[in-house]
Amino acid sequence: MFTGIVQTRLTVADIEHKKEFASFIFDFPEALMQGLEIGASVAINGTCLTVRTISGSRVSFDAIAQTLKVTNLGALTAGSVVNIERAARFGDEIGGHVLSGHVMQQVPVLEIIETENNMVVWMARPESLAPYLLDKGYVALNGCSLTIAEVEEGRFSVHLIPETRDVTTFGLVQQGDLINVEVDPQTQAVVDTVQRLLSEPALRQSFMKSVTGTSGNE
Repeated sequence: MFTGIVQTRLTVADIEHKKEFASFIFDFPEALMQGLEIGASVAINGTCLTVRTISGSRVSFDAIAQTLKVTNLGALTAGSVVNIERAARFGDEIGGHVLSGHVMQQVPVLEIIETENNMVVWMARPESLAPYLLDKGYVALNGCSLTIAEVEEGRFSVHLIPETRDVTTFGLVQQGDLINVEVDPQTQAVVDTVQRLLSEPALRQSFMKSVTGTSGNE
């Protein structure tokens, strides 16, 4: 489980490519090494990966073909910069929102509007994710827990404060970049439930009867 509060951004030190497989290697700072063990979960650009090896401060993670296809990890090269978050622990402050680290899709950056103290990033809002990308709703973008500022047909925006730009890769984002998206699981559950109720008359009638004590046709 993750919170979407990115702890730092790191440069990919090396990548070992194999057929439909890749190992990503990083040099972790001392603060992120504390308590880190083989088998631990770490979010890299919002993608939950498992620690494969630890050698001093050098840490490696493996990614299979599906992960490389669905997320922007497949486009990384040595020298690429990514967002890093260690898995949350019981008792930690949840400053963002609960995330699984299971990226659903990538969306392109369409427009960047930058001012002295604010940065607005517009991204595509694909039809498959549109029901979950709602005005003022939560979304995880490259592992960052953010609030959607505006929604328009085919696109949505987030506003980034200087701290977010300094700590995460959004300070380096450019038009055309592909961003990993994980929608808020609670929003997804509510939307999916409502859509199912609306699409299945028998289920809707049963639900209305349980709530109101009527058949739903009165």
